[in-house]
Amino acid sequence: MADVITRRLRITGRVQGVGYRDWCLRTARAAGLSGWVRNRTDGSVEAVVRGQALRIETFIAGCHAGPPLARVTAVDAASDDALDLEPGFRQLPTD
Repeated sequence: MADVITRRLRITGRVQGVGYRDWCLRTARAAGLSGWVRNRTDGSVEAVVRGQALRIETFIAGCHAGPPLARVTAVDAASDDALDLEPGFRQLPTD
């Protein structure tokens, strides 16, 4: 499908220890997206998502709020269409 895109996200703010990765996992799976999410050692959360463009844009918009305890200060998104991803959405170890 021509409207399938991949985005690499870096989410900053108070996003660790507040259920952000679990929220991403549930939200991405509910939207039928593929990819992964993980904490970064710098305190940010990184996610790679692939799916229909409209679903990706809706997911990114939701990332600006995240779960109730999160306080997101920025969501940076970049194209990463060359990345090879397995189907499904999973959580990776901290990097």
